This record gives sequence, structure tokens and C-alpha cells, in this order.
Amino acid sequence: MKIESRLAQIGSIQEPVTGAVSFPIYNSTAFRHPKLGESTGFDYARTKSPTRKVLEEAAAGLESGDAGFACSSGMAALQTIFALFSQGDHLLVSLDLYGGTYRLLERIMSRFGVTASYADTNDLDALSSLYQPNTKAVLIETPTNPLMMITDIERVSAWAKSKGMLTIVDNTLLTPFFQRPIELGADIVIHSATKYLGGHNDVLAGLIVTKGKELSEQMAFLHNSIGAVLGAQDSWLLMRGMKTLALRMERHQENATRVANWLLEHESVDEVYYPALPHHPGHDVQSRQSSGNTGIFSFRLKDARYVEPILRHIQLIAFAESLGGVESLMTYPSVQTHADIPEEIRRQIGVDDRLLRFSVGIEHADDIIADLGQALEAAKREFGEA
Repeated sequence: MKIESRLAQIGSIQEPVTGAVSFPIYNSTAFRHPKLGESTGFDYARTKSPTRKVLEEAAAGLESGDAGFACSSGMAALQTIFALFSQGDHLLVSLDLYGGTYRLLERIMSRFGVTASYADTNDLDALSSLYQPNTKAVLIETPTNPLMMITDIERVSAWAKSKGMLTIVDNTLLTPFFQRPIELGADIVIHSATKYLGGHNDVLAGLIVTKGKELSEQMAFLHNSIGAVLGAQDSWLLMRGMKTLALRMERHQENATRVANWLLEHESVDEVYYPALPHHPGHDVQSRQSSGNTGIFSFRLKDARYVEPILRHIQLIAFAESLGGVESLMTYPSVQTHADIPEEIRRQIGVDDRLLRFSVGIEHADDIIADLGQALEAAKREFGEA
């Protein structure tokens, strides 16, 4: 069955008693035992709940994995994955990294003796130079947030496997509709499901998908033991959002490509970072390992003074953090999403005071461009340049 059909049918044939097309929300946290030593398969909601089970099985199937685990946020999912590692373990991590992941590694995991080194994960020489006997995994964002750097998942996964390491891929920005890292050799896929999977800026969630029996059993133990699991209501909201993922991702991609090309020609814009653009570094790799592109990109203004008036004058586009919802959102990474990364590191990778990140929604592209155009013109007028 094609992925569009599998998405639309999530939960629609799983309720055998009533035949409900929309799978019910089971809010119960406790479940009766038929008798001593017997279980219905559900005992306590932290371990397993009916609504969450349907979501987790759908996620595993979509990502070609063996098991799925729904968590209370993307960061909760990351923390659950990091619990695989022990004191003295070392990780290799994408250099252009979401600030929340950097904060978790440097300010929390480091206290437990887990260390990380950061590199362009598409550069095997750089990865090899940072590899240590205690390196246990490679954590890849591809595309990265916010500079859209691309990693060849198949090549890096093969290298990691040869060293006995796990490959963990954050697939938030492309979703399984456009990219399936496990099919390319990854062991674990993670999503901030708050973003494109939920798609409506109304549910906070994270998803983990694992490949392999032993790894899946380890993750199940950690998921239950740590307990940062997703509740029934949010599981249902996430499933509802995922039903329209195919339609939304196609529209996000279409709009983002139009807007990125428009900005590329604008006199106030210096650079646009979007993998769909032929000149983008990694464009060929992205085209080979993915069937489409995300709806988010970043662009660098020629003048940092324009940032504040642009964010003040946008109207259709909201000045707000997060990404992946049906509404267009713009954020300023250096003081918002990436504020926890030290300034010298931010500047080294290009997250400077001229960079804006744009999550392009599913509104009409003409309206998005018109709003951007009037905000850019307003910024120019304020400095007497219009």
C-alpha cells in the first residue's frame, strides 16, 4: 500500500468492537486483569495504552522500523534515546544542531559522563578524526536546523556500523513521507512530532522508531522506566494530524520552493539555505536519498538592521518559534532556537545576527510572498533605503 493511503488509514481499522473509523481515546490509566496471571495486553498506561499503541505501530510501519515509542515531547524522546548510553560513552553529533539538543548534551548528559564531539556529519574524515574507542553512536540531523546541511545517511550508517556504533537520525524536517533513514541503514529515527507530523501547532509530542529486536527491547525498557510517554488525547491528536501528512508536505514543499526562489532574487537577501535549490550544498545527496523537500529554510539578510522591522511588520506570517505547522512562522535563531549554543560556535557555523528561519505554511504562496515583500519594504523605508 502506498504511503499516502497508509497515512490516511491510521487507526481506521483497528477498533474491532464498534468499527469506529476514528480510533477511540482511551483515557484509562489502569486495566482489569481477567484473572491472576492473565492480562488483556494492557496493564498500566505508562507501559502501554490502546490509543498510543495504534500511533506507535503506525510510526514504526511508516519508518520501516520494528517498534515505535511515543513520548511527551521531542526532547523527551531524545532523553530516552540518550539513556542507552553510560558514563564514559562518547557521541558524534551534527555540527549545525538544534539548540535544545546541544543544551541537553552539554548541560545535562555531560553531568552523567556522556560526552559529545560536533562535526559536519557528511565529512567522514572529520568523523574519523573525532572517533574514539568509547564512541557509541552518530547523531545526525539531515537537513540540519537551521542551515539545511545534508548528510549522506547510507554512507555514514555503513561507516558507523563498521565501527560497531549506532546511527541515530533526526527525521523531523522531512518526515517518513519524504525520507526513511532506516531503509538507508540507520538504527534509530527520532521526530519532534510537534512539527510536521502533528502539523497544526496544537500537540506536543516526540516519536522514536527502532530497528532490530534487541535495540527495540532496550528502548521499550527505557521508555517504560523513564516514563516520558504520550497521553491518550495527544496520541489521538497526533494520529489525526498524520492522516493529512502527505497533502501537507506536498504543499509545504511547493510553497517553500516558490518563496525560496523569490527571496533568492531579492536585493535585501544575501543567501538562501534550502536543499531544493540546485546550488545548495548537498542538493544531489538530498535528491538521491529523499523523495522531496521540507517546508523550512533559512535566509541571510544583507543588513542585520532589517531583522527587527521585518519581524515587527510581518502580518500573515507569525513571529513565533517552532515549525512544521499549517501556519507560516518566522524565527530568529541566534536569540531563540539556538540561544543556548555559545556565540562563537553559532558564528562558526553561520547562525549569525543576519539569519532568519522561515517555516513556510500551507497558505497561498502569493499571499506569503506579498507579506514578505511588504515587510522587507517596510524595513528599507525605516532606514531611508526604499
